[in-house]
Amino acid sequence: MSPFFIKAIQLLMSLSLLIVLHELGHFIPARIFKTRVEKFFLFFDVKFALFKKKIGDTTYGIGWLPLGGYVKISGMIDESMDTEQMKQPAQEWEFRAKPAWQRLIIMLGGVTVNLILGFLIYMMILFVWGKNTLTTEELPLGFQPSPVAQEIGFEEGDQLVSIDGKILDNVMDINRQLFLRPLKKITVKSASGAIKVINIPESIGQKMFETGEMRPFTPLFPALIDSITPNSPADVSGLQYNDRLVSVNEKSIVHWGDFQELMEEKKQLTLSVVIERDQMMQSLEINTPEGILGVYPRTDSIKYTNEKLSLDESIIEGFDYGYWTLYDYVSQFQYIFTKKGASQLGGFGAIGNMFPGTWNWKGFWSSTALISIILAFMNILPIPALDGGHVMFLAYEIVTGRKPNDKFMEYAQMFGFFLLMALVLYANGNDLFRAIFN
Repeated sequence: MSPFFIKAIQLLMSLSLLIVLHELGHFIPARIFKTRVEKFFLFFDVKFALFKKKIGDTTYGIGWLPLGGYVKISGMIDESMDTEQMKQPAQEWEFRAKPAWQRLIIMLGGVTVNLILGFLIYMMILFVWGKNTLTTEELPLGFQPSPVAQEIGFEEGDQLVSIDGKILDNVMDINRQLFLRPLKKITVKSASGAIKVINIPESIGQKMFETGEMRPFTPLFPALIDSITPNSPADVSGLQYNDRLVSVNEKSIVHWGDFQELMEEKKQLTLSVVIERDQMMQSLEINTPEGILGVYPRTDSIKYTNEKLSLDESIIEGFDYGYWTLYDYVSQFQYIFTKKGASQLGGFGAIGNMFPGTWNWKGFWSSTALISIILAFMNILPIPALDGGHVMFLAYEIVTGRKPNDKFMEYAQMFGFFLLMALVLYANGNDLFRAIFN
């Protein structure tokens, strides 16, 4: 099966699970407070449903339009825009007849379920699969900093010691944290062994975003050859997998970056190459008519260590991971309101690409947890037609003691619906544009 269909199946499974649980978050408190739920649908049933069955007062079903799901609660102005019911006197089982605090709990139920679910999945992942760590010691050559990182004091070969006094389980997390979190100081050990502290300016995340340097730190790989282009000068000269480049034209090669820099510096037609093979040194003269050798580095020298966690450790670290996942997502939201950020919005294509192209349960659950947390945040935004819009109006009612009138709520719901549809079309349009022109 092609990666596209594997991702599509995982996306459909994930969204179905999250939508049903989200709607249960509304359904259960509604029933607890004796509020009638007329419909409970996975996906939207515009004009017709793929399946439906009425049990008691509620019709359960599956729609054909996979853009979400809904519960239709009696006596509530929602996306169904059923205003006829609102013209009748309020009944005791209707949403509008319940105290504001009960209505608030009903509306917060879906977001609460998504948030808790995301945290629970991360706890489960850590308990079942453990966590992968990458320490500074496993990157003996350190990092190659990008120009933005060099501007604030980082140098080639720096090794990460700590961030604001905290030692990272995975040193590659420095890129994400530098972009999204308010870091103050990063302590590193330079190639010479000296310890230095780099003060981080508040604008570093903005600079990374503007320049596109989203990975300001890349590991320095040893100068070991992995693959070789067929019929290239390297292939013809007899270079082999795992050969270590020692020097080129009498210039010492410490890591792969040295080799790249030398090759880019000047297109040299003849290379005097010294390699180490099976602990023996060999010298080769290689002609490169186009100044290209045709070799690629080994990157498998960087190996993660899997650490198994106990149940209580999984709960603590899963909660911490969920918290920072939510924090990082909210933090990056600030870039959405720029021209560049808006162009990077994605729809179902971008969400689908979060899943692995081959079936992998850990990858599936990791993506599902992230989407669950994203849905919780997006749904609580104070936009009419979203849960957050209803919460906003309920908060107004609780504070002022006055309900917004029904006509206002109808117009607000319509505005929110059309705004959301515009965002959905724009985001999926971006996906289509990238698929065609990239």
